[in-house]
Parts: sequence; C-alpha cells; structure tokens
Amino acid sequence: MIPLLATGWKTAIMIALMLIVFYFFLIRPQSQQAKKEKAYRDSLAKGDRVMTAAGIHASIVSVEGAMATIEVAPSVRIKVQTASLQPIPEPKRK
Repeated sequence: MIPLLATGWKTAIMIALMLIVFYFFLIRPQSQQAKKEKAYRDSLAKGDRVMTAAGIHASIVSVEGAMATIEVAPSVRIKVQTASLQPIPEPKRK
C-alpha cells in the first residue's frame, strides 16, 4: 500500500513541476509581451514613425481610439487599426 501512495505523490509532484515550467516559459512571457504591445499602442501620438503589419513605413497624423490615420507619402493618408502598427525596427550593425 505504501509504494502506491508514494507513486501517487511522485506523479502529483511531477505534474505540478510541469505546470510551473509551462507558466514560467510559456504563459508569463506571452502575457508580458502583450502588456508591452498594449502600452506601445496606448502611447502612439501624432508625428510618431511607425510600420504597419504589412511593412509599410509611415508617420501618424491622428489617433482616435483603436484607429489611426497614417501618412505614407505626402498627402496620401490611410486609416488603419492601431493593433497593426509597430515600431520601425533598428538596423542591425555589423
């Protein structure tokens, strides 16, 4: 009877350890990334240089809630969702 009880505890401990590993390596980093992206979208302002999800570089003309008007060329404006905007990546230095 005792070996069965010990095996049950070992299994429970292994499952608990696996859940802890999943939390620290998958769930927590993903939620932190989502918080960073939300903070970025909330900080968007007129004049910021951004890149759309499609790779179009533009500057923000105005932001109204979840929508932003961007200017991709002089007098060429597009209305996009702020969720599709991201910062322009820094060029890699050699």
